[in-house]
Amino acid sequence: MASRRSVLQSTLLLAGGWGGGLAAQTAYPQRPIKFIVPFAAGGSADTVARLLSERLGLALGQSVIVDNRGGNGSVLGTDIAAKATPDGYTVLLSNGAAMTTGPLMGQITNYKPLSDFVHLNLFGTFTNALIVRADHPAKNVQDLLNMIRLQPGKINYGSAGVGSAGNLTGELLKQLAKIQMVHIPYKGSGPAFNDLMGGQIDFMFNALIASAPHIKGGRVRALAVTGHHRDTEFTQVPTLSETVPGAVGDAWFGLSVPAKTPVLVQERLRADMARVLAQPEMRAKLAELGMQPLGLDKPEFQTFLDQEIKKWGPVITAGQLKAQ
Repeated sequence: MASRRSVLQSTLLLAGGWGGGLAAQTAYPQRPIKFIVPFAAGGSADTVARLLSERLGLALGQSVIVDNRGGNGSVLGTDIAAKATPDGYTVLLSNGAAMTTGPLMGQITNYKPLSDFVHLNLFGTFTNALIVRADHPAKNVQDLLNMIRLQPGKINYGSAGVGSAGNLTGELLKQLAKIQMVHIPYKGSGPAFNDLMGGQIDFMFNALIASAPHIKGGRVRALAVTGHHRDTEFTQVPTLSETVPGAVGDAWFGLSVPAKTPVLVQERLRADMARVLAQPEMRAKLAELGMQPLGLDKPEFQTFLDQEIKKWGPVITAGQLKAQ
């Protein structure tokens, strides 16, 4: 019969084994997590980040605090995230300007978009709308294309700036439809919209969520949306690709972490965010914000990035687009 001491030792060892395993499972997270958003507060990216951070925090059992670090086309905040301690306590709202199209246009970065990060979840894409003033003679995309062809180099469009989703979509349309039009870059979509209403530009690509009140109010007309599918609210508005096949151009947002973040921590973040993105209520709220929810996990996210590079690289080269 084993002595009382040996039984006690065995019990303590067993308890230590279970306790050690439990500690390993619950060690992360032990403090609040910083969610770097490389855009100013108040925009669509910030709104999405705050919505998701709240739900992710509930899933993790810790606060997820949004830290807005806008600047340099979202490169500033992305660089901060790349240099953060890779312990899972700094995560990034990743986006195309910082990870794919910006570097393709020669944007100088101190990070490598694909190797300095692990890209965990692709939240979804933001659809733009091709809008004109309500009194514009073009009633549909084909009308607009006909006008441009009759006046090559005379019709202009505005965007939030060189390399913005609106500019890239405009360049894609220009190349696919074989038309000549002039791009007018602005410092943000607000000034571009003001000039659209003032008649200084003919049309623009603007976030559908921002354009929606003006479409409903009759101030502007949406000729098309730029996503793969028609919008669930504006079902009467066709996609741009229905007239010009392949003309799809959306902004996207995802969750990424520094490359050396421990695999177990990566998996915890990935799995919990995947569950958040799968919630019907969450998908409905994202849709209300103008996002087409995707909820793609790590392998599909990487495939998506590869496809974006293959898609936009030739467009940027042919259009001679350069980061400013």
